[in-house]
Amino acid sequence: MVRIFLVEDNAVVRAHLRAVLEKRNDWKVVGEAENGLRAVQRWEEHAPSITVLDFVMPVMSGLEAGRNISKQHPESPVLMVTIYPSPQLQEEAKKAGIRGLVQKADTRSLLEAVEAVLRGETYFHEGMAA
Repeated sequence: MVRIFLVEDNAVVRAHLRAVLEKRNDWKVVGEAENGLRAVQRWEEHAPSITVLDFVMPVMSGLEAGRNISKQHPESPVLMVTIYPSPQLQEEAKKAGIRGLVQKADTRSLLEAVEAVLRGETYFHEGMAA
């Protein structure tokens, strides 16, 4: 069973992402957080296989939360979602130890990205539009 920790500040978007991720019978969202700081604080109580987090959030950004989680738990990949992916954000995410970046609305890429990072791969598009 793939255990997913979902971090998104908008409750409606979080519910949508959860529904998309849980369409796979072997994937389960085991925990949620509404900001980056809560994600860092609550990560260990969920011990997820993967963390999927939004970039723009209050209190602590997804980039900073992802950096903290990746540093403390390098065995568990972090995947970032955002409305507006850019080459600059992609580079910052890579530097932070985040293993993938996808556009939030692209559900097919989200599922592909989760599968890729769980296999130990990264999921970044080189020609990502600004």
